[in-house]
Amino acid sequence: MKLRENCKYAIACPTSMGVRITPPDRMAVQNSNMFYMQATSAETNVLNITSSLGRECLALTKFVEGSPVAQFIQGELRKRNIRYEGKTVPQGGPWGFRHQFNIADSGFGSRAPRVWNDRAGEVGRTLSADDFDLDRIFDEEGVEILHISGLIAAMSEDTTRCCVALAKKASEAGSLVSFDLNYRATFWKGREEELRQAFSEIASCADILVGNEEDFQLCLGFTGPEAGGKGLAAKIENFKQMILKVREQYPNARVFATTLREVVSANTHLWGCIGLFGDEWVVEEPREIQILDRIGGGDGFTGGLLYGILQGWEFERCLHFGWATGVLAVSSLNDYAEPADEKQVWDIYAGNARVQR
Repeated sequence: MKLRENCKYAIACPTSMGVRITPPDRMAVQNSNMFYMQATSAETNVLNITSSLGRECLALTKFVEGSPVAQFIQGELRKRNIRYEGKTVPQGGPWGFRHQFNIADSGFGSRAPRVWNDRAGEVGRTLSADDFDLDRIFDEEGVEILHISGLIAAMSEDTTRCCVALAKKASEAGSLVSFDLNYRATFWKGREEELRQAFSEIASCADILVGNEEDFQLCLGFTGPEAGGKGLAAKIENFKQMILKVREQYPNARVFATTLREVVSANTHLWGCIGLFGDEWVVEEPREIQILDRIGGGDGFTGGLLYGILQGWEFERCLHFGWATGVLAVSSLNDYAEPADEKQVWDIYAGNARVQR
């Protein structure tokens, strides 16, 4: 895939930043009185692979003026080598704007992880393309890849319009557009027709589409394959049939990918992935991996895939790297992967867990 040259930013994304609080030692939320707090968003989790490996990335977002939570988020983004731009708006009193709280636990064994999103008054829901100097960012400074998640695209009418505008601007400026469909039923309730149209507009600009079979059905209106079936082989074949349909309707897209995940327990998953580039299918069949905290594995996969594309690697190598960065993400209490270097990622892919001295 041809990338735009001489760009300031490797990847940029629109996002709504918040904080995630998680009990230590895999305790459940309802019987814990200590919590670990981190700055989080699905989109910056994707950026974190490339930013950790030395490339400059940009979060397009919004902050609450004078908020210590906003200050915490900004400090964490700086530590993660992620630049940020966005308006700072007054809180507007105790019942005004704030940053979201994601309250979660990691589960243990047969007790599944549980996630509670507290997003009332979230400042990121007011995100608008008019908040940013898009001509400067995309035309003058340059962005190699714009990444959009279906989470931010579906968050509100404002963010939906923002994501459509950004996708069109990035495409016109010669940036690649990556779109992870990321369907969430709670975000779509009552807006199905409007969001399907908007997601179709974004997908029409996309060079890279990430999503499982259900995402493509629910977000873009595709029907599932006629032949059903259970098991890994049927799942892979169903995905292939779906993607061939998607490619006909969205010919601009050249890369399609998704993870293959089976949950054995909260601590153990079978983890694989599949992708298509041109006419080349690559399947990484699921392998057993150990889980510290499962949240962020999909974003870790997408982040690794995009890093490989930025590096100009062959598609199989990109997909393998994404598989391994997904594993890296779920081996951490943070919901993003922070590779020390490429070797650490390739050691994960090779199954080399020997001590590094």
